Amino acid sequence: MKKPLTRELNLQKINKAIDVENRTIEIAFASETPVKRDFGEGLGVLNEILKCTPDAVNLSRLLNGAPLLIEHDFTRQVGVVLDARVDSDHVCRATVKLSSIQAAETIFTSLKYFKHYTLLECKPVTGRMHQIRIHLATQKASITGDDLYGGKPVFLSKIKRGYYLGKDQEELPVMKRFALHAQQVILKGTDGEELKFTAPYPKDFATLLKHLERFDA
Repeated sequence: MKKPLTRELNLQKINKAIDVENRTIEIAFASETPVKRDFGEGLGVLNEILKCTPDAVNLSRLLNGAPLLIEHDFTRQVGVVLDARVDSDHVCRATVKLSSIQAAETIFTSLKYFKHYTLLECKPVTGRMHQIRIHLATQKASITGDDLYGGKPVFLSKIKRGYYLGKDQEELPVMKRFALHAQQVILKGTDGEELKFTAPYPKDFATLLKHLERFDA
């Protein structure tokens, strides 16, 4: 049986970068140090070297509040990435904030079904960053337009028969952001009374629903 090849995280080297009070830690997540990797039959075990320069590393996902996961598992989020960079010593480093909450829970209710989409009501029981987005992504039901977690935008040409786009025209998505809306927030006042705030769908969200009801029902 083959012995699994792993990368080790040496916490002793970054011990000074740990801020216990703020639950933040600075880690190195990539470098140009050769690492043995099994490339499978035909190639076998070879040294893998990652190029770590600003022009070779795309940090856009990390710089957009990326989740800190255990073994790339979206159901095991332990924090978020606050910052990421490529240093002059060709080492990629990130500052991450560890969560103080051990579990996350969201209640989902299907409000309306379309051919290719579903309108959901999401009630977060806990309040972790990106909680709703991550929970839906783990169920292969990413929010429309949420490119960070694999959600694709809605284009009218994909749902409307006979849609025609003029020559040299670029089609834009129906909604230019991901389709998540805080419709209701409930708080408890200083006197203990419950305060409820509601907000109607924004114009772009309402337009998206209108198109789905007309062309994707």
